[in-house]
Amino acid sequence: MVALKPRNGIWAPAGQPHTPIEAAHALTWHDAKRPGDWTSVERHFRDGHTETWWADDARLGGYGPDSPCRLVVATTNPAQLSEKATWYLATNLPHPGAPHAATGPHPPADLAEIVRLYGLRPWIEQSYKQVKDELGWADFQVRSARAIRRHQTLVNCAFSFCWDQWFAPPGPLDATAPDSCPDEGPKKGTGPIPPAPTALLTQGLTIHPFLAHPSRSPPTDGGKPGPTRTHPPSSRPSSTRSPPDTALTSTAGFNQLPLPRFRACIPVGPAGESRAPEPAAC
Repeated sequence: MVALKPRNGIWAPAGQPHTPIEAAHALTWHDAKRPGDWTSVERHFRDGHTETWWADDARLGGYGPDSPCRLVVATTNPAQLSEKATWYLATNLPHPGAPHAATGPHPPADLAEIVRLYGLRPWIEQSYKQVKDELGWADFQVRSARAIRRHQTLVNCAFSFCWDQWFAPPGPLDATAPDSCPDEGPKKGTGPIPPAPTALLTQGLTIHPFLAHPSRSPPTDGGKPGPTRTHPPSSRPSSTRSPPDTALTSTAGFNQLPLPRFRACIPVGPAGESRAPEPAAC
């Protein structure tokens, strides 16, 4: 049993219905006292309330009450056929009055049984969602055929166990059962907090980056500072490099470096518009 889209069209003669909703409109309906082709179906819900639906076998192409595949339309209002309260069901369950009802592989089902069976779909979809998301039924990728069957068997067993526990009546509490959360050991967040590590700054020039060594770091207890590491000699000739303007012997004076000796000139027009700079103006 599957649901069809109301406007899923098929090839048919010009004077016949082409979609399931057209086949439903072709059924005769006057009112609840004179339902015409429609049959009332009483639906019973789990919370105890009931609803009256209307259902009938429609004819569309190869679908029909005497065909191997039937088209059953179920709705709350046959006059309007609202989208959210109308089902268009294709099923191979034979009609009780069909010629092949006694010899078919499936038992016959009347309109009330068709509506009841399809009404179980929300529960089936909910169960599928729980099995796939919570119990891991969808985690069967990259497995062999035997491993997939075993995985699905274990998931079905887990689902059956959870379903049985859900409907089982609550039993008395066992006072002798061990505590699942014993109060042993320190709780999280109550231990001593280690001091924050002190940043180690390298000594000497900072033109090339290099790692600081703990033995050469400045002392934190007021003692003598460690040996100063000078800048490693460069393999380039001294004539190819220009000495820096200010020699920085410690990273503490990095913020005291002089700014570059250049400025940008952007001339401004008479009306305040900026224009392209001219080399002569700078």
